[in-house]
Amino acid sequence: MTQKTQLTRGLKRRVMYVENKNGEIDGVAARIGWVTFSKTGQSVYYRGRTFAKANGITGNFLDVDNGEEYWISGVKKRGSNVHWAESVSVLIDDDAREEYQKAKSV
Repeated sequence: MTQKTQLTRGLKRRVMYVENKNGEIDGVAARIGWVTFSKTGQSVYYRGRTFAKANGITGNFLDVDNGEEYWISGVKKRGSNVHWAESVSVLIDDDAREEYQKAKSV
């Protein structure tokens, strides 16, 4: 069982917003899709990448392979996780689309 935190909510897998603060994730700056968590909730796994919790940087996670900064958060009810001052294209993964719609309506 995964440790219950604000990020994991005690779940092993959750639909989340994932944004690369300095580049792209497979062609877009941000995606919404299924992520999984380590038992402690300190690491997040998405699309073959491993992210470690970070402090004191723009993003809240670092890609362990290349050090890029990522913002990973729960899906907001209003449907947009993008900061109001940013212009970021977001792609919803096909396998997460149904769960994303549910999360927005809760």
